Amino acid sequence: MPENNNIIEKLDGLEARYEEVSTLITDPDVIADQARYVKLTKEWKDLGDIMNARKRYIDCLNSIKEAKDILTNESDADMKEMARLELQECEEQRPKLEEEIKILLVPKDPEDAKNVQMEIRAGTGGDEACLFAGDLFNMYKRYCDSKGWQLSVTDTSEGAVGGFKEIDFAVSGADVYGVLKYESGVHRVQRVPVTESNGRMQTSAATVAVLPEADKFEVNINEGDIKWDTFRSSGAGGQNVNKVESGVRLRYPWKNPNTGVVEEILIECTETRDQPKNKERALSRLYTFIHDREHQKYVDDIASRRKSLVSSGDRSAKIRTYNFPQGRVTDHRIGYTTHDLQGFLGGNIQDMIDALTVAENAEKMKESEL
Repeated sequence: MPENNNIIEKLDGLEARYEEVSTLITDPDVIADQARYVKLTKEWKDLGDIMNARKRYIDCLNSIKEAKDILTNESDADMKEMARLELQECEEQRPKLEEEIKILLVPKDPEDAKNVQMEIRAGTGGDEACLFAGDLFNMYKRYCDSKGWQLSVTDTSEGAVGGFKEIDFAVSGADVYGVLKYESGVHRVQRVPVTESNGRMQTSAATVAVLPEADKFEVNINEGDIKWDTFRSSGAGGQNVNKVESGVRLRYPWKNPNTGVVEEILIECTETRDQPKNKERALSRLYTFIHDREHQKYVDDIASRRKSLVSSGDRSAKIRTYNFPQGRVTDHRIGYTTHDLQGFLGGNIQDMIDALTVAENAEKMKESEL
């Protein structure tokens, strides 16, 4: 049973970590560090789900072994019949448990738990594209309501005949990004527009972008890496100036997050005659300098992610088609089709999201070769 042993081995390795985390979350020092505590309790919950599945899997393997023993060694007909039924049930259960464990072992994307910013923009198709963008917004709104998530609109630009040229909104709740991330891309609609007098079908498009809420931006400086030296300030200012080393200079090895190259930042401060004050000011300048440089990367990251999510809105890059005459919705990434178009636009999109999640997990499992 090499594959099963592989599964059991992986689970045994996690058992020790589960015990460790269980102890850590009761440690007062950990509880006092809010960020660490939140992270560990999430890990504890995820590992708890895996441990629960591990127990059911081991019980199942043991039952199979016992039932086979009885069938081989027992002569009592009733006992053998019970064992045969037990064996059949457990053999059916086993692949399901293995599948469940494999999915639980797929590393979770830390972004999945985040809230999101969503943007819907009308693409090709004029007024009809604006109306469709409005339909998509209502679909997501109903879906979020059904999940008990909070949706708040941050910015809108309305279409001439209704709908939206663009609408931006935030969604908050549990694991929002992990569920809605598959919605990013071009959505295409095929229908006879209300605005069309001669009943011809038209194809329009709208783009949807789903961005995980950015972490609060922080500058992390390891003050132990700062090299300080002092020097005498020169210039006007009476006799004191040249005698006292009040000027400070700091050198800090800063790793540029854009290039990965370490460069030395040099900051001098001679503003006051008080060395500790000059030191404080130099440090504050270092923070500002790094914040400006790193914050730019952070802003660029968000901008480039948005750009990669929202292509031009042309119809060729579509992820999904909503076809009204045939009453169907097809997701082109996984070839999934539903014929309940009205229900889908009414917010009933969970089955589609489940299918996309399963497809992604299957890909991840191939990568981690479980």
